[in-house]
Amino acid sequence: MSDPTIRRAGHNDLTALAVLFDEYRQFYGESSDRELARRFLQARMTKNESVIFLAEHGDGEVLGFCQLYPSFCSLAAAPIYVLYDLFTRPQDRQRGIASGLLGHIERYARDNGFARLELSTARDNQAAQKLYRNKGWTRDEVFLHYSKTVQPQG
Repeated sequence: MSDPTIRRAGHNDLTALAVLFDEYRQFYGESSDRELARRFLQARMTKNESVIFLAEHGDGEVLGFCQLYPSFCSLAAAPIYVLYDLFTRPQDRQRGIASGLLGHIERYARDNGFARLELSTARDNQAAQKLYRNKGWTRDEVFLHYSKTVQPQG
């Protein structure tokens, strides 16, 4: 299988993304509600409140996604992104998809003048924590909060 394509999601991707977002919510113990997932994602896109990237096969099959929320760091006096959602289909895990998404958003943040990426993950999500450490994220020992400094180019 060839490497997946990673690109920014648009309104035409809502149906496929809603399926994955619903699975993501279920992973964290929420009840399935695909319509809620769709409405939530559509609102974020319409209001330009988040940036969503998806990983897909050449045939358009969506394998995973991540969602960034813009924020600010007062101490650095700079914009940051909060990586709030990162998910790959269970059958596609351990294939580098999440790693590819993380690399993509790091470049995106840097290229767009964001100073840092931050995320939180469940304490028992050891696989995710290992991935983040391997990708250079550092753990906040009090809150299990990870951040990574990115420098804008130029």
